Amino acid sequence: MQQIDVHKLSDGARFNRFHAGVLFWCAIIIICDGYDLAVAGIALPSIMKEMGVTAQNAGFMVSSALFGMMFGAIFLGTVADKIGRRLAIAICIALFSVFTALAGLASDPYTFSAMRFLAGLGIGGVMPNVVAQMTEFSPKKIRSTMVTLMFSGYAVGGMLAALLGKGLIETYGWSSVFLAAGVPVLLIPFVLKSLPESMPFLIKEKRIEELKSILTRMEPSYRAGAGDRFTIPAADSAAGAPIRKLFQDGRGFSTVMFWITFFMCLFMVYALSSWLTKLMASAGYSLGSALTFVLVLNFGAVIGAVGGGWLADRFNIKHVLIGMYALAGVSITLLGHKVPTEVLFLLVGLAGASTIGTQIVTYAYAGQFYPMAIRATGIGWASGVGRSGAILAPIVIGTLVGMQLPLEQNFMAMAIPAAIAVIAVSLIKQGRFTSAAKEASAPGIADTVEAV
Repeated sequence: MQQIDVHKLSDGARFNRFHAGVLFWCAIIIICDGYDLAVAGIALPSIMKEMGVTAQNAGFMVSSALFGMMFGAIFLGTVADKIGRRLAIAICIALFSVFTALAGLASDPYTFSAMRFLAGLGIGGVMPNVVAQMTEFSPKKIRSTMVTLMFSGYAVGGMLAALLGKGLIETYGWSSVFLAAGVPVLLIPFVLKSLPESMPFLIKEKRIEELKSILTRMEPSYRAGAGDRFTIPAADSAAGAPIRKLFQDGRGFSTVMFWITFFMCLFMVYALSSWLTKLMASAGYSLGSALTFVLVLNFGAVIGAVGGGWLADRFNIKHVLIGMYALAGVSITLLGHKVPTEVLFLLVGLAGASTIGTQIVTYAYAGQFYPMAIRATGIGWASGVGRSGAILAPIVIGTLVGMQLPLEQNFMAMAIPAAIAVIAVSLIKQGRFTSAAKEASAPGIADTVEAV
């Protein structure tokens, strides 16, 4: 008989086919999620023209999905710790695939907004769950890299939306790019079969044989025994009220700082993703050229996410984030000034790297900050509260666009949140949390399940 700390086993495991499989499926899910989210901004000029809506009303239409994302992130992030992460992810895929496709059949702003709200529940709910999934099953030495590499699929989905938009919208109309979003619903059976269930959840449910199967694939050196006892630190225990635990053990102040950071970051991300195409078109670029800026934005996001994850595994992730948010403020501000086209493309790429890319690194930081059993809850609440920034962004920038202000003022409004995010990240009390977690993980106060 042996006592196995599943958290410690996961931390020390070497990367193998099991980890590659988790990375593959989580990345595929995020690519689909990123496509569904980006498609509204890609099609926005065409939707505004066909439905005859103003810039401010269009901002409300885009925000309907983001409003749904706020509820989805909080509810489906929290419920995953109770029904299992795998089932929660499957529910999210069904929601964002089906209702994004149905939005493509809408003929008026109200039906469109209702469908996008329901799709937003899935789009918002899947993010905290896949981040928690990837964090739990990644070896500690490459955890930030794995999470950010997986989450770079979000930017790949945005690029896919831009590429399909350039080919489909002018030929078949804006509805075509929404209808294409229904395809991922076919992946649900494969996701349910391929993704491992959360280990604290399996311990809580006493599903020992399934847990053993995961452990032997995750770490081949582990040899399952009939009397094995499986433990998790008390800080990772699923017992109790998970929402209350976000404010225990010295996490309260830092939890609020995470919420502020997510708010500011998501404001910048959705301001750019919703209005970059329209702003560039109004600046004199054709629709095709404006969509190219979206491609560059999301390509920069991939570089920022992977590069930021690489840096976070080698340096203090908190300091990396402070630098990335500072870069976001500078690059977005400069977008509003007249510069050569080559420089403009560079600035758009940097903006993507330091907003979308930084968002992904921020998710990774939150995933490492919270204990395993409340990880999806912690990320879900941070993401959900942050969604209010995402909801406000299209409306605020849409109002500014409708006021026909100079281009630089529109981009200045997008850049201000970067400075606030720098302050919020710098105030996160990482050291205090670490000490509390270590104390809570002391021997003798861990949850234990014995195999029978």
